[in-house]
Amino acid sequence: MLDTTEPTETLLEVNNIEVIYNHVILVLKGVSLSVPKGGITALLGGNGAGKTTTLKAISNLLHSERGEVTKGSISYRNAPVADLNPSALVKKGVIQVMEGRHCFEHLTIEENLMTGAYTRGAGRGEIAKDLEMVYEYFPRLRERRKSQAGYTSGGEQQMCAIGRALMSRPETVLLDEPSMGLAPQLVEEIFGIVKDLNEREGVSFLLAEQNTNVALRFAHYGYILESGRVVMDGPADELRENPDVKEFYLGMSDDGRKSFRDVRSYRRRKRWLS
Repeated sequence: MLDTTEPTETLLEVNNIEVIYNHVILVLKGVSLSVPKGGITALLGGNGAGKTTTLKAISNLLHSERGEVTKGSISYRNAPVADLNPSALVKKGVIQVMEGRHCFEHLTIEENLMTGAYTRGAGRGEIAKDLEMVYEYFPRLRERRKSQAGYTSGGEQQMCAIGRALMSRPETVLLDEPSMGLAPQLVEEIFGIVKDLNEREGVSFLLAEQNTNVALRFAHYGYILESGRVVMDGPADELRENPDVKEFYLGMSDDGRKSFRDVRSYRRRKRWLS
């Protein structure tokens, strides 16, 4: 696990960015965050909070959706990345695993994985070694490697999407909603693999996740987004014990379980932003 008591190198720095869609819709409003080398950083919040937009701003995928970063800056290893196309960013070591388990449905699992090594220009031996590494982390993919991806389960497609990203030998993975639509047991399995990849392979993660409970158990640091703003951040263990986080995201309060719907939104904003 990342030792937060010692200074660590910052890989990714997002500084006060604003994002606008279609020239009029302000989605992110001054978001700042950082991802340290060797860390698992969680970006938390409900649906529509701005998590996916933040990841796409980093990976430069906004333009395909008529979005743009209008203020602030994003840098990787102290170098600005705003002018890089997504493939150039992958070559720098940053890759995004999209929400919704995007796979090439007509290709087999193994063919999907091999597409992840396309940008590397590595030799066959090196690629074969990396493919074996992916199969070691995802043994289920080895069993289904000849199956057409479109006919595999949601959990297997999520594993395939992560495995394909690993084939590019990334330094940092932007992981968008890995738990979406999966059974709790599969969620635990995938987060456990993320933890292993972080600890054994040194891969840094910025993961966007609605499942705050699971994310804060595996992450080292967390940021909570509300309506396009960061309203709270801190070490994951501190966020887990924070009364507001427990009440509004973990479903617990000092008075026992409480539904998010039971609390008026103005009260939430008042307590967090005052």
